[in-house]
Amino acid sequence: MKQRTLARAVSLTGSALHTGEAVTLILKPAPADHGIVFKRTDLSGEPELRPRVDQVTDLVRATTIQSGHAKIHTVEHVLSALHGCGVDNVLIEMNASEPPIMDGSARPFVNMILEGEPVEQDKDREYYTLDAPVSVTRGDSSIIALPSDEFKISCTSADNRGIHTQHLSLTIDPEVYMTQIAAARTFTIYEDIEELLKLGKIKGGSLDCAVVIKGDKIISKEPLRFKDEFVRHKMLDIIGDVLLLGLPLKAHIIATRPGHAINAELTKILFERLTEKKKAPKKKAAAAKTPQPGETSLDIKRVLEMLPHRYPFLMIDRVLEFIGETELVAIKNVTINEPYFQGHYPGEPVMPGVLQIEAMAQASGILLLRNANTEGKTALFMSADKVKFRRAVRPGDQLVINAKLTKSRGNKIGIAEATCTVGGNVVSSAELMFGFVDIEAAP
Repeated sequence: MKQRTLARAVSLTGSALHTGEAVTLILKPAPADHGIVFKRTDLSGEPELRPRVDQVTDLVRATTIQSGHAKIHTVEHVLSALHGCGVDNVLIEMNASEPPIMDGSARPFVNMILEGEPVEQDKDREYYTLDAPVSVTRGDSSIIALPSDEFKISCTSADNRGIHTQHLSLTIDPEVYMTQIAAARTFTIYEDIEELLKLGKIKGGSLDCAVVIKGDKIISKEPLRFKDEFVRHKMLDIIGDVLLLGLPLKAHIIATRPGHAINAELTKILFERLTEKKKAPKKKAAAAKTPQPGETSLDIKRVLEMLPHRYPFLMIDRVLEFIGETELVAIKNVTINEPYFQGHYPGEPVMPGVLQIEAMAQASGILLLRNANTEGKTALFMSADKVKFRRAVRPGDQLVINAKLTKSRGNKIGIAEATCTVGGNVVSSAELMFGFVDIEAAP
């Protein structure tokens, strides 16, 4: 994939959400490897800011960055549009401290980008591909980033009363972003407005640029653009906030009740890992520790040797038995201590379906490693088909995972069928596809 910039400069004028200032924002083409840079043309010396998580200074209902005396408020919608549309190099000129809020979504910025005509450049795009799980928990909010060969977000949005709980999972690419994410508007709880005004926020706020939730009522100047518009906007913010890493991301992010603060905390950890990775010398690939001949089961120590997953995303406690060469039975003990139960859902804890799929994938991954020539490789989950959820899984249940290898193409592709049962009853099932990729030695 090549880096991209714009063919021509484009501009937009409007009012800022929090400062209320009138502002003109201009997107200008930039050379390869330039990156995304903000420029304050209203300040002496026209200082430039390269948005990174180590410049974040304020996270109350927006993401603010600062370098020296130059500050930019509410960068997330512009960054989200650039990240979502796959634009790597652009100069963003502004004559005030905050981009215009427009309709409260990223759609106006996407329209700007399309008007500027994204064009490929002669350099390859660099990604940060996550190689180990990361998790952050703040009260009833949590966010987990998992290794993946694509950028995917699974998000649950909810308020304290559980009235507007929404869930959505999408693999993010420019088409998906522009059609499924960009138009989702920012929203707030009616009771929070007075406190935000006391904090000096939302001076430019109105129903023209936000949706207001009052009890079970939705107050807006137009109907909801999606029935689950709130969770889509949460995903929009995540896409913008993680670009403060400085590179587009390849990872699967699973978020429950996310916000700018926890998004930034995750991005900070990713940024530190990226910095360490750039400094560390490259290491040779190490062989995967596959099941040994005659090994009929795996305890947790052997499972940890087999799988790269760690807390809180290891979904296999034990492999009870291997059945012939193509089947196994594993277990996952589901306890109330699982971190996702804090937000999924308060007062009614239910194991997320996506984590049941992950348990099936991890069990199938062990089976695949046992049946293929995988020296120096690991099985990477690629897709799920024929997914069905039949019953809720709750704390205290023991998830029994049955996996069966149905197809294998050498050391390139593997397909498995898997089911999860509780008390002998099937709770979920899926057909899973894997690819084998090289792994690096543990540090």
